[in-house]
Amino acid sequence: MQLRYNVRIYPSPGQRQALAKAFGCARTVYNDALRAREQAHAGGLPYVSDAELSRRVITWAKKTPERAWLGEVSVVVLQQALADLNSAYRNFFSSLAGKRKGPRVAAPRYRSKRDRRQAVRFTRNARFQVTAGGKLRLPKIGDVDVRWSRDLPSEPSSVTVVKDAAGRYFASFVVEAGDEPLPETAGEVGIDLGLTHFAVLSDGRKIGNPRFLRRAERRLKKAQRALSRKAKGSSNREKAVVKVARAHARVADARRDFAHKLSAQIIRENQTVVVEDLCVKGLARTKLAKSVHDAGWSQFVGMLAYKAARHGRLFVRIDRWFPSSKMCSACGAVADSMPLDVRTWTCPCGAVHDRDVNAAINILAAGRAVIIELAAGRADRPNACGGTVRPAA
Repeated sequence: MQLRYNVRIYPSPGQRQALAKAFGCARTVYNDALRAREQAHAGGLPYVSDAELSRRVITWAKKTPERAWLGEVSVVVLQQALADLNSAYRNFFSSLAGKRKGPRVAAPRYRSKRDRRQAVRFTRNARFQVTAGGKLRLPKIGDVDVRWSRDLPSEPSSVTVVKDAAGRYFASFVVEAGDEPLPETAGEVGIDLGLTHFAVLSDGRKIGNPRFLRRAERRLKKAQRALSRKAKGSSNREKAVVKVARAHARVADARRDFAHKLSAQIIRENQTVVVEDLCVKGLARTKLAKSVHDAGWSQFVGMLAYKAARHGRLFVRIDRWFPSSKMCSACGAVADSMPLDVRTWTCPCGAVHDRDVNAAINILAAGRAVIIELAAGRADRPNACGGTVRPAA
């Protein structure tokens, strides 16, 4: 499986200038290529092929006075910008034809130099390498200092250098990582995600919701107010923008760290992990939108999925319409309604339920049913990564 390893890098002032040139050249090539295809479409001309596009916006453009500076950066950076545009067009056409799953993809858009996040990608053709001293050697940029938190499991196939909105630089390596199966365990767990508690497990444990954004709101508001008072276009405003971005970056980093640690713990302790397939996009359109985004459910579930696949665990998603909260885990009866303010309820069979724990138990039971169905119908599929469980009519 391919994984990304992100590490912090610290380029020197000269290297930052070289990276800024690379960001600008890649953005220019991308925009020139997009403009060429849009003009061809508007003029009724054939679709410009990838090879022809490369000749126009890279090879021939370098020979003109207006684009001669494209030769100051590695050509691989420019070629990868075209590869990104081609991928965007393929996704767009596949979405139009109905061949691509998920929400519809819009047509490619121009990249702006005002985007706070800039990135360039180097492949093996660029001959980048990690030196014996632990530095990252990039063509026409030099040896960049790296803060390694762990060793790469294999030789990277590409590296993407990213400058984020907070002005930090990162190197994102794509590596081929082998499976690392964990010792088998008898543990099974169903997870009910929520806002009062981030996660409630079927064994009764409740994981508190850290609410990273809510806790940082006071600091964020102060930085945002300071930004609003700065004159547009001034140097002080640029500094204030970076301060706001850094405050948001701290929140995002803390949320990501929490999700990594919790997902790793759950995967280590359990052989089977079952979660509910929540519609986060729909929930984000409600009055709870801020809290939903702050929780970061999608990020957490994504981590569970890839860690389960890598470590030999079984990961199952059950259908979002499964009535986990309204169903009695003791007798299977489904209540007519279950408002959100009801935290405990009593079934006619006499069982008294904590709403969230009961939901987690039902999610685990539904996941077991999915596993049985998959084993009966598709025995060659060892890892369940989905499933649909609906209540019986």
